[in-house]
Amino acid sequence: MKDEFQTLQARSLVKDWARAAREGKMERREFLALASTFGASAAVAYGLLGQAAPAMAAGEGKPGGVLKVGMRVLAMKDPRTFDWSEHGNIARQYQETLVRWNSDFTFSGLLLEDWRVSDDSKTYTLNVRQGAMWNTGDKFTADDVIFNLKRWCERDAEGNSMAARFTPLIDEATGLAREGAIEKIDDMTVQLNLLQPDISLIAGMADYPAMIVPQSYDPDADFAANAIGTGAFELTSFEIGVGASFKRRESGWWGGQALLDGIEFIDYGTDQSNYVAAFEAGEIHLNDETTSDFLEALDALGLERKSQATASTIVARMRADSPPYDNKMLRNAVQLAVDNSVVLEIGYNGEGIPAENHHVAPMHPEYFALPKIAPDPAKAKAMLEESGHAQTELELLSIDGDWRTVTTDAIAAQLRDAGFNVKRTVIPGSTFWNGWTEYPFSTTNWGPRPLGIQVLSLAYTSAAAWNESGHKNPEFDAKLAEASGIFDPDKRRMLMEDLQRMLQDSGAMIQPYWYNLSLHHVPEAKGVQRHQFREMHFEAVWLDM
Repeated sequence: MKDEFQTLQARSLVKDWARAAREGKMERREFLALASTFGASAAVAYGLLGQAAPAMAAGEGKPGGVLKVGMRVLAMKDPRTFDWSEHGNIARQYQETLVRWNSDFTFSGLLLEDWRVSDDSKTYTLNVRQGAMWNTGDKFTADDVIFNLKRWCERDAEGNSMAARFTPLIDEATGLAREGAIEKIDDMTVQLNLLQPDISLIAGMADYPAMIVPQSYDPDADFAANAIGTGAFELTSFEIGVGASFKRRESGWWGGQALLDGIEFIDYGTDQSNYVAAFEAGEIHLNDETTSDFLEALDALGLERKSQATASTIVARMRADSPPYDNKMLRNAVQLAVDNSVVLEIGYNGEGIPAENHHVAPMHPEYFALPKIAPDPAKAKAMLEESGHAQTELELLSIDGDWRTVTTDAIAAQLRDAGFNVKRTVIPGSTFWNGWTEYPFSTTNWGPRPLGIQVLSLAYTSAAAWNESGHKNPEFDAKLAEASGIFDPDKRRMLMEDLQRMLQDSGAMIQPYWYNLSLHHVPEAKGVQRHQFREMHFEAVWLDM
């Protein structure tokens, strides 16, 4: 087995984690994610567990056919401002990220061949993929990587969530990449020099807003005119709310050639019954997601179900900078009135586990198990009255047409039962998505991230573009920055206890549950996987028709 670790500390830590995983003291997927963050290949990571890495059987699959996928087709925009998984699933058919978060929870290189992290996690060496080409015929080089990294570091660019992932590279005064932070070593090597350590950068490079764009990219141009990428397919048509189609890229993709002739995404809206009808009519081979209330219906059609337990969730967050939610006692009263386990049963048919109002999941390696807080509607009512908002109408918003509506209804019902004056408003998706971060009190679904510190950085730091709760706490920001530089999850967990407690106590949200992700596909669609972040990778998918 090749030893791929550049530093003694990384080698020692990963071997210690492997021992803990073999002894049952660390979950296998936690180990795989952590080991690959430090540059270990799947073969090495699995080898340390005494297992062989999974691989597609040699010669499996036959070319041909167009895969038809049922999924919403949203208006596209600058990738660094993507805020829905559907954006990523359209873009990744022709674009790629530097790194992929695999279904087995490891990280592997896409437009990076590999990387190295220094002992203090302040220096990252990125080795660019040899042979990668843009679909224009141009070579992919370190200059393309640097161009994208600098774009991600533009903190003041509206909607740019990538800045929260790359804070250690940003000059606080200018809001741009710091001089010397991004260094070109040669045409195929980039070095990142961080002011403070951060172990989450590799995971950030795998997120869907991290799609790599060419140096000619124009954020104001039409989406189709910008469809330049390095991936396995090429865009042929796109219409918001209707569909998008792709053809196989015949030459130039570094991975060879995809098996499918093409892919067609078809938008049936948010009503899951439309997708059931589409399967029945033979119009689609695969859906993006099957919610809990339609699992049995699609099972009954003879379709194959793929499921994954994940850190996907929904939050009912209150903006602390918007009256009346600028009253902390009111926010805490709202939390205390709701039984998260009941919301899970009503909102998602129990297909998950209750959450704890701090957005860090038991599957995150640094999760700290805080004492459980039982719901107490009587105390919540007393706090409501003490806050001075006993008569205040609380308007709770949600998107229309699916489990998010039902979940939000369940939260509203429990608040009313506890004596709160609640108005429910349901907004069509086309409107809801435009202002999702700004509503005073609304529900939002969140995809999983490999590390708990990632979620907190994206959603709850003072300057984060996705800080939809308006949570601002300098002590929280500083402690999170410290936690982000700690390799060892056991040591990081000591800080996470305080971070989780601070966020929970702030009353930023009701977070009722973590839910399981599922999809369905026809048996003829081979090589389909349920990715834990709803990612759709079709390079190795094929149709046995």
